[in-house]
Amino acid sequence: MAGRTILPTLLVAALLLVARTAAADIFSYTDERGVIHYTNVPSDSRYQVVLAAPRNEDARPAPIVPINETVLQKAERYAPLIEEAARASSIEPALVRAVLVVESGGDPKALSPRGARGLMQLMPETAKRYGVSNVFDPQQNISAGSRYLRDLSDRYRNDLQLVLAAYNAGPTAVDQHGGSIPPLKETLDYVPRVLGIYHHLRDLAHGE
Repeated sequence: MAGRTILPTLLVAALLLVARTAAADIFSYTDERGVIHYTNVPSDSRYQVVLAAPRNEDARPAPIVPINETVLQKAERYAPLIEEAARASSIEPALVRAVLVVESGGDPKALSPRGARGLMQLMPETAKRYGVSNVFDPQQNISAGSRYLRDLSDRYRNDLQLVLAAYNAGPTAVDQHGGSIPPLKETLDYVPRVLGIYHHLRDLAHGE
């Protein structure tokens, strides 16, 4: 039961602080139960820097999608579609759901200033690549997003940090930085936010 209390507080609330911070290093430690904790304000010596914030003032600002229990519940309505798409793509449902939550907050009509659309915030070229005819259709959008995550997982040998960095910034950006997370504020915020929610959802699924 302790894990269920710790995770929403330290993984969701703390990650929101990261998303709202103009420039903040991201710290992490794994406790004795194997639970990973993230914060941008380390409280003791166990925390180590896992992602350093960029010092470039021209870095792109991250779009803020408030993550709370209401948003998680809103995304829950798409659970059957997520399960189906994840199974077809051999991707963990918790990962698909975490990406969906951070990308759109469960809004099927979400549209970013850069043109990303729908629940999984597909760019037009990505939607076209996976044969999406209606990017705002939840089934098509989730299916394409899951397939994209599968392809990125294969490309980066299941390294979740690189998979998520590529989903956010594009594979070209990851490759141009030597197969590492690009030093973009948005991407540095995005990766731990998704990972935090992913671990939270996995623990809930396993009753922890």
